Amino acid sequence: MDSPFHPGEQYIQNRLGVRAKLEEIGRRVIRDHMPEQHREFFAKLPWLLVGSLDTNGQPHASVLWGTSGFVQAPQPERLRITARAEADDPLAANLHAGAGVGLLGIELPTRRRNRLNGRLAEIDDEGFTVAVQQSFGNCPKYIQARPWQVERRQPGALELGTGLDPRWLPLALGCDTLFIASHHAQDVDISHRGGPTGFLGLGSDGRLWLPDYSGNLMFNTLGNLLLEPRCALLWIDFSNGDLLHLEAHAEVVWPEHYPEPAPAGAERQIAFTPGHWHLRKSRLPLAFGPAEPSPYLPTQGS
Repeated sequence: MDSPFHPGEQYIQNRLGVRAKLEEIGRRVIRDHMPEQHREFFAKLPWLLVGSLDTNGQPHASVLWGTSGFVQAPQPERLRITARAEADDPLAANLHAGAGVGLLGIELPTRRRNRLNGRLAEIDDEGFTVAVQQSFGNCPKYIQARPWQVERRQPGALELGTGLDPRWLPLALGCDTLFIASHHAQDVDISHRGGPTGFLGLGSDGRLWLPDYSGNLMFNTLGNLLLEPRCALLWIDFSNGDLLHLEAHAEVVWPEHYPEPAPAGAERQIAFTPGHWHLRKSRLPLAFGPAEPSPYLPTQGS
């Protein structure tokens, strides 16, 4: 049986001395189908995070939405999404038969989340169907619990640019939640990152520095970035529905190479060099209540 982990993930697991343990765990929990509880979970969600690749192999991170039930699992090996990306969403051009996608279902009020990676099996005028390759759950650590309700919004403007920009820096630097899309070969992944408000820093080198806290030790995202540093970040403004999509180049930085004191709790850091970005104003038609911080958040400081 092939390992569920690729060489990048295996390298980091070996470096930290958890390779054998994670191989046993991965073979047990990473499946090629969705268990019944995952199928039911996806069907309750009002949104779905999506990672994709463009024709140049650049990852993109996006979010789709609909009324609860817009995501369905008619079979354990198939997930149907009845939604289409808006024309100015980077995802729109990347949905074609056979394309790799990474999906993340996350229920903020309960802190539940499940991951699914696969290939587009079908696409039509109403949405698309994904054939499952890997399906597994993630722990709830670092997720800020937020209530939500449907909120009608008048879609706003699209703003474009490259590199650091004051039009989006306050959203990024003041966040407690973001999402990262990465890939290995044609296998795409999108994952959640959470921390204390303001946990993402702007370094003196002009890069965005993200602390990497203790997690499930699979190192799916870090393993991808080790082999392919191109990635994408997505921020959601939970107050007004703005969506910020940022292409980036990532470097996994170990403690012995930190140029400046690290935030409390950081076991590693990821430094992002910003590239092209899309800021789509007032798009997500969901209103979120105040965050209930995760009890696992590290104390602020260095």
